[in-house]
Amino acid sequence: FDLSMPPKGRPAAGARHRQGRRRKEGRIRKQLLHDGDDTGGAVEHIDLDEEETRLGTKGPRDDPHIHLAMWDFRQCDPKKCSGRKLCRLGFVRELALSQRFPGIVLSPMGEKSVSMEDKEIVLKRGIAVIDCSWAKLDSTPFSKARGSHPRLLPFLVAANPINYGRPCKLSCAEALAAALILTGFRELAESLLLQFKWGRGFATLNSDLFERYSQCQTSQQLVDTQKDWLEREQRRKKVDGWV
Repeated sequence: FDLSMPPKGRPAAGARHRQGRRRKEGRIRKQLLHDGDDTGGAVEHIDLDEEETRLGTKGPRDDPHIHLAMWDFRQCDPKKCSGRKLCRLGFVRELALSQRFPGIVLSPMGEKSVSMEDKEIVLKRGIAVIDCSWAKLDSTPFSKARGSHPRLLPFLVAANPINYGRPCKLSCAEALAAALILTGFRELAESLLLQFKWGRGFATLNSDLFERYSQCQTSQQLVDTQKDWLEREQRRKKVDGWV
């Protein structure tokens, strides 16, 4: 199926984005005046991105328009599920379990890591994530989440409240943000993470790894970088007496 065509009767994504920003500017301008900011009774210029974040109104971005999707196996607490929250906010669309996704699929079925060489696929076809419980991995039928380009994520540390500090146990939001950063779409990744109180912590916690991974152009380079980093950390811990 072609995800690039807007539905009939609706303006294109770019036009909707411009209309949406104008409406948000109006709402934010009213909010600033209502809050009594020191503007002298007038607001001449608004940094929309900054004020959206301050007022908690920051939503999905349309440039570049990257399709994000999710299969939901209904194994997680819906009140704590980051993937479902992103669906409600309009960042992510939910897929039926029988539905095939044409882009990058973050899945244990992958045989190579997502990397910068996947950038064109992400731009044209998007990224999908599988929402399931880490406690039920062995019984999760990952084969139902069918896609053209299954990929793994490299070593990263979770910052979500459920698995904080645990290697590789990322939430859906963290997984999508990580894949976006590794393929060169950091701005959209930051937009996703801003929807969660712990979101900035994920980027900070993994800042060194993201910096190293982002310099890799291929999956193999990224895997080699991951190996070198883990070996270095292991040596450091031995010197410090941790192991």
